[in-house]
Amino acid sequence: MRVALAEDGALFRDGLMMLLAAAGHEVVGCTADGDSLVKLLATEPADVAILDIRMPPEPDGGLPTGERLRAAHPRLGLLFLSHYAETHYLMRVLRIGTEAIGYRLKEKVGSVDVLSDTLTRIRDGEIVIEPVLAQRLVERPSSRRRDVVAGLSARERQVLRLMAEGRSNTGIAAQLVVMPKAVEKHIANIFAKLGLPADAAEHHRRVLAVLTYLRSQPDVA
Repeated sequence: MRVALAEDGALFRDGLMMLLAAAGHEVVGCTADGDSLVKLLATEPADVAILDIRMPPEPDGGLPTGERLRAAHPRLGLLFLSHYAETHYLMRVLRIGTEAIGYRLKEKVGSVDVLSDTLTRIRDGEIVIEPVLAQRLVERPSSRRRDVVAGLSARERQVLRLMAEGRSNTGIAAQLVVMPKAVEKHIANIFAKLGLPADAAEHHRRVLAVLTYLRSQPDVA
């Protein structure tokens, strides 16, 4: 696929470019700041843009850059990278969009397979959330949501964690070594126990399920 990159750290930027080339992707351009990336993508089409969250314009320039890119190129996939798994970053990312978007830790995308899998899922319209952050959100609810958490079975919490990572039903079934029909049943139970509207489109109910846990965190408004 065609990938654009904005990263102000020269060593990490060069490493990402090597990984992308090894995976057979075409790097259409590489910049050190958000403003330059916006100018680049005004003339160079891309499938996915990779953005460092903490880059110029300071302090967290990747986030406003992502907002500008999503407004100008609604079908462009966005992958945000950071050294830190921060709930407030994730909330900003999800405000930018709930499709074709991801937030991962830099240290976790250091292989061709992981980086390519992440980019492919984003290009295909999925949400990809760093697993450690998704697990933290599911397993550390605040007191405001303890009743909801208590109402989920252990298996349902596993399914919800994988949903929070952006996995499809097929991907969840493969992870848990169960049939896709079993996953569908668990997800329906999760939606019901979280009180999500039955008439909402399935994709949006998945997002709402994740946001329910995000909003349960003490540091999230």
